[in-house]
Amino acid sequence: MRDALLVVDVFDDFRHEDANALLASFEERMPALVEAIAAARDEGMPVVYVNDQHGRWDGDAPGLVRAASERAPDLAPLAPRPGDPFVLKPRYSAFDHTPLVLLLRELDVERIVLVGASTEGCIVQSGIDARELGFKVTILADACATTDPELEEIALRYAAEVGGMRVSATRSLRAGAY
Repeated sequence: MRDALLVVDVFDDFRHEDANALLASFEERMPALVEAIAAARDEGMPVVYVNDQHGRWDGDAPGLVRAASERAPDLAPLAPRPGDPFVLKPRYSAFDHTPLVLLLRELDVERIVLVGASTEGCIVQSGIDARELGFKVTILADACATTDPELEEIALRYAAEVGGMRVSATRSLRAGAY
């Protein structure tokens, strides 16, 4: 089975009412995010970045990464490498009005592994859409940032019990048990 790591919305502008909570969660979960990306690369898994365009319609993904990293320097270790696919999205789901499904099909991906932000928003919504499109889905919960831990818990329970997604931890990538 071919897997891909989807790194969702890690380059935030942090200019919204939940920004402080989200940034604090990123800081707490940064080691797991960095480890998830490193483990995926070590396993030869494609690492695909999907990020909110923040109202920018110029398609400048490198500019978006630079701007976010200037506001939150701790995000720098999450930056894509040259050649990593980077899809900009206008909505919550990584699949809504984006070419992501075409990219994943071209890569022969059967399962996506989700990390990023926010768990209760874009992560679970992307997982729901991925399941609707026939993909298997794993969420690495410890590598996902949240704005509200209570909502995150509800969202992850829904993802597992209703959405048919696997909820796991980053260490499962290295063990091949995700």
